[in-house]
Order: sequence, then C-alpha cells, then structure tokens
Amino acid sequence: MERRMAKLNISASGGTAGRGGKTYKVTLPTSWIEAMQLDSDQREVELLFDGGQILIIRRQTIESFFQKKHALKHTLCQLRFFDGDILCTEIMADFSDKTLVCQNYTDNLVKTAFGKNTLPVWEDFQAFLQERCIPKERAGLREYLETLGVDEYDPLSIILKTGGRMAEDQQWLEVQFK
Repeated sequence: MERRMAKLNISASGGTAGRGGKTYKVTLPTSWIEAMQLDSDQREVELLFDGGQILIIRRQTIESFFQKKHALKHTLCQLRFFDGDILCTEIMADFSDKTLVCQNYTDNLVKTAFGKNTLPVWEDFQAFLQERCIPKERAGLREYLETLGVDEYDPLSIILKTGGRMAEDQQWLEVQFK
C-alpha cells in the first residue's frame, strides 16, 4: 500500500451554504486515479467514513458487482423495478453477505426503488421489498398468503408471486436469481 502526505484545501462555501460554511478538498495523485480506472467518463466514487478514516472506492457497476460475487459463488438476485413498461431501477442483491448495488435509469426519484438514496444498504432493500407487498398487519393476511401458496410472511416470496404489483400504482418487479 502506497502512502503519501497531503494537505486539505479549505475554502468558503458558496451558494446557499450557511454563514461560515466551508468546503474541504484534497488533491489525489494521478497515478492512483488511473490505477482505479477513473477518468472524465467514469468519475463516480463512493466515500466511506468510519469515524477515523475516509475510504474512496470506485463506484461499482451492477456488472462488476455480479462478476465479483458470482466468482465467490454467492446467492444473487437481480430485481428490475418498472413503472409501466419503463425500467426505473435495477438492483443486484447478494443474499450471502447481504450487500447490494443499484442503478437508476430515471431522474424521477418517485419512480426509483430507493428515492434519493443512491447507496442503499440491506435494511433499505428489505424495507423496499416490504413496501411492494401486502402489509404484515393487514387483516386477512393468513388467507391472502394461503391463496398465493406462501407458507409465511416473506416479502420476496410474495413478490415472486405478485410481481410486487400494488393497486395504487403501475410499478412492478421482475425478479431473477442468478
């Protein structure tokens, strides 16, 4: 692992930032950026902060996530979230280590699976699945599950039967295990 010292560039925030607002930047070596295969076409990165360290990771595509996890023989599920016939969000979920990556294909946040959250975690994914099926507290739930042929309340099992269709919208899910 290569290490270097750097200094923060600190400047006053502009626009609608509050009084005394500041922005912080650091310059990264070109060789590191090139090694991460980042350039003007691919410049999205994910920042992770654990309270003491900042980690910069190249934004993972669905394809690279799939290849990496498939090579590890993990249980993967691809979900494609549609509004009518328009693909809005694609999700690749790893049930082995409970991680996921998603890609939005619309700027309309109401039509995306996770709204403005572009880096959902497993709990967000579970909440999304629950939103696309009958509420657990609904009266007559047992009869509904029997009609579907589902033994217990499991949002993914319900979605596999219903396509995640709800009466109040035109959104639905295509689910495929990989």
